[in-house]
Amino acid sequence: MLNWIYVALGEAWGPLRLFNSFFFLSAIGFASCALATWILLPRLWSILPRDQGRAFAVNAEMSVGKPVSAGLIFVTIFCIASLVFVPFTARPLLTVPLVMAALLVGYLDDRRGGFTEYQLAVMDAAIALGAALVIYGLQPVTIWLPGWKDAVALAPWIAIPVAAGVIWLSINATNCSDGVDGVSGSLSGTAIMILGGLLYAVIGNEVVAQHLHIPVNREGASWAIMAFLMVGCIAGYLWYNAPPSQVLMGDAGSRPIGLLIGMLVVATNNPLFLLLIGSVLLLNGATGLLKVALKRFFGLQVLAKVRFPLHDHCRKELGWSNSQVLVRFMLLHLGVSALLVILALKVR
Repeated sequence: MLNWIYVALGEAWGPLRLFNSFFFLSAIGFASCALATWILLPRLWSILPRDQGRAFAVNAEMSVGKPVSAGLIFVTIFCIASLVFVPFTARPLLTVPLVMAALLVGYLDDRRGGFTEYQLAVMDAAIALGAALVIYGLQPVTIWLPGWKDAVALAPWIAIPVAAGVIWLSINATNCSDGVDGVSGSLSGTAIMILGGLLYAVIGNEVVAQHLHIPVNREGASWAIMAFLMVGCIAGYLWYNAPPSQVLMGDAGSRPIGLLIGMLVVATNNPLFLLLIGSVLLLNGATGLLKVALKRFFGLQVLAKVRFPLHDHCRKELGWSNSQVLVRFMLLHLGVSALLVILALKVR
């Protein structure tokens, strides 16, 4: 909307040119979302359902009775802010209904006490497929890979299932990482911030992208705005989720956040960025999915002595406190992500 105001009235009043600056829109959008979440969350969490505890989760009793589904509030703020700060003509804006769909699935899962695993898998797959179609359309897609100099052209019938798979994995890995105060929000917020920076300054910048032999995404700056809007919402939420937490994001928060991470990865045109930037998220959450799938469908028992999500193993078997899990996971996340991204961009 702000960009539309610039188009309509920018010539009449010079300061409105700021509304044509993607950097300004990202910065003011981040601050607005953080402030709105910080103000509204404690005023509205009385309407949220209460945590009922989770079977087999370590220290689950510590969360019983706390408001859950905070994502209902801050993801709604994100969606409204996207309509304000992202240009109306930008393709990323078309993904907002899918974010709302992920929010609805997560909220109903929190409120009902849980869909079955297969129901959630099907709903996540439908949302992921819709997101892939919105981002790529039905056109051929050019991707790039670390260690491979030339770009790779993919037909739509290959690119869309790959993109949908990346998004589906991101939704579920992020969801499984929730369970320790501050961890899921901190890890996912950092991943989104890195992806937003890459889409704005590297992949969305034609000069830099050409220098690095990376296919440019001309919608990169619009994706970056959405990324920083969500980081602002997560920052406002983390104010109240820092150990000991006062409120929990629930599936209503983790599923839309995972969806956005997956869509940002797809927007980079490098599906391996999910491994590079979300390595700790995947290690913490997705490895448990893999373990269960191998045992259930193939009868293979792997890592039998390791608890998943991995943060439960660290608390139960290694004796780490919640604060230790948060700080150590964040240190690993920052270090590994920075190293892998640099290698991915330069080793071509």
